[in-house]
Amino acid sequence: MRIIAGKFRSRTLEAPAGLATRPTSDRLRETLFNVLAPRIEGAVFLDLYAGSGAVGIEAISRGAASVVFVERAEAALKVLRKNMERLGIDAGFRIQTVGVSASLRRLAAGPGTGFDLVFLDPPYDSAEEYANTLGLLGGPGGLLASGALVIAEHRRKERLSDQYGALERTRLLEQGDAALSFYAVGQPTA
Repeated sequence: MRIIAGKFRSRTLEAPAGLATRPTSDRLRETLFNVLAPRIEGAVFLDLYAGSGAVGIEAISRGAASVVFVERAEAALKVLRKNMERLGIDAGFRIQTVGVSASLRRLAAGPGTGFDLVFLDPPYDSAEEYANTLGLLGGPGGLLASGALVIAEHRRKERLSDQYGALERTRLLEQGDAALSFYAVGQPTA
């Protein structure tokens, strides 16, 4: 794995050994950040199920103001911290080492951190994680800034709902066996 663009361009990243963590491929990350390019500079970014940190580190490399990484697997956390250290990234990020639901509740209860961009990549076989996480993000709680975008990576054959609370799918990109569903806050429903 390597960083695609920005100040850390072409630097390599480690990934956790084994199959428990499935890093977002370089090609899919490139597609994702081509779409996000106009929004990334100065953004507050949330990387859920962060694994090696490749997506959040790419955001930092491209000029995000800050990134919150959420990961609880010890092997992935070790690699994430090592990647940050190797790149010399020592500011502009936080790592939360609890589950995603607990982390979102904690973030919602804290001072107003409205995230501009949220990326989530739960284990593909955890359909329940997609629904729970997108439901929390689309519910009340003030986690999202005005105009925020939420992106879920999932299996191409696995269809996510078009709506989760206030979140409505605005775009679907498919590449190989993977897909990216883009959500934005739509009109409130009665």
